[in-house]
Amino acid sequence: MPNLSVVIPVFNEHGSLTELHRQIQAVAEAHQYELELIFVDDGSGDGSWQVLKQLAEANELVQCLRFRRNFGKAAALRAGANAAAGELIITMDGDLQDDPAEIPRMIEKLGDDFDLVSGWKAVRNDPVGKTLPSKIFNWLVGWLTGVKLHDHNCGFKIYRREVFDEVKLYGEMHRFIPVLAAAQGFRVGEIPVNHRAREHGVSKYGWSRLPKGFLDLLTVSFLTGYNQRPQHVLGAFGLASFAFGAFGMCYMAVYWLLRMSFEAFSDWDPVHQRPLVLYSLGALLLGTQLMCMGFLAELIVARGQEGKEPYSISERVGAVKQWSDAQTHCRKSGGRSSMED
Repeated sequence: MPNLSVVIPVFNEHGSLTELHRQIQAVAEAHQYELELIFVDDGSGDGSWQVLKQLAEANELVQCLRFRRNFGKAAALRAGANAAAGELIITMDGDLQDDPAEIPRMIEKLGDDFDLVSGWKAVRNDPVGKTLPSKIFNWLVGWLTGVKLHDHNCGFKIYRREVFDEVKLYGEMHRFIPVLAAAQGFRVGEIPVNHRAREHGVSKYGWSRLPKGFLDLLTVSFLTGYNQRPQHVLGAFGLASFAFGAFGMCYMAVYWLLRMSFEAFSDWDPVHQRPLVLYSLGALLLGTQLMCMGFLAELIVARGQEGKEPYSISERVGAVKQWSDAQTHCRKSGGRSSMED
């Protein structure tokens, strides 16, 4: 089976697909790679599927998947990775801006030191309406998650298969694969890659993606930081709000006692006319709700983790593996393992 799979999401890129296929094949032949190509048509309406069918008919190592409608890049990457047979998976865009000649350098960079290597378009051939939002987004991702890459948005990446086995993509989470992988303990690296000007089609990114990307970033930041302990963030805000409300109510209780007990304080405003009462009561209610939400989230997480382990094992050697293999063989054969004796 091929040991290298190239997954390419396609959305209205019919003008570049044949040339992209030719360039990837040239790299594979020059370096003698065992390589398969997986194109995922994400609901294209420009004839891309017809081009892909011709490529698949002409080359047995080309596999093409077609979505019934546009499901997004994350879904396309997930479908392509599920269909891939390679030990290493390369993802790249179908618009010819990613240079296939960089594949050998990316494989070398992956080596034994990384599980995921992301491309960095150091010299980018895109208009400012696309590059400036990307710079803002990359800075926000590094600041909120601690995974500092120059170009999280770059679709040109190489992965070990284990990354896709454990990182489940949905929505528009493809931008955050390095963040999600790092949260699982995978080693993430970066390498500058050649970026070419677009010759066919139009860009699908720009300022309109920034608000959505920021909301997704907040979700990823929460999931990677508090996925197993949601009460730590919800409860922390709830406790702070509850403490503020409790302090305010205690202050107003002392205020009321002074006003009612001593004539010197009788000219103070009545308690019900003080705004602090409303603020304190609202803070108490908000704090209580947040902590209750935290408890519910903990229950949901606990039930959802039944049968799952909250960790990721990269390698296993020695007696533990032998015992596991023996137990598995015993269960399949219906007998007893010699280790049990």
